[in-house]
Amino acid sequence: MVKVIKRDGREEEFVVEKIVVSILKAGAPVDVARKIAKKVECAVMDRESVTAKELTMLILTELKKVNEQWYRNWIVFDQAVKRRRTEEELQ
Repeated sequence: MVKVIKRDGREEEFVVEKIVVSILKAGAPVDVARKIAKKVECAVMDRESVTAKELTMLILTELKKVNEQWYRNWIVFDQAVKRRRTEEELQ
């Protein structure tokens, strides 16, 4: 089972549904959210662990390919609610 290394150092199990929920919050429909989550899952399934930052980068890369507005929604949410500068972290 893949472990996610959170930003504060905690570890938790990788749960693909958490990705689906996050993408839905950005405005994507369920089918798109599941498709992106599956791609991300496939990208990390052979690893022991993945950082939360890496996951975010993978998700946002796919989200931006599909719909720029959903990508922007994610960025705005991270900035307003989570006080993160996600876009700067990706560069």
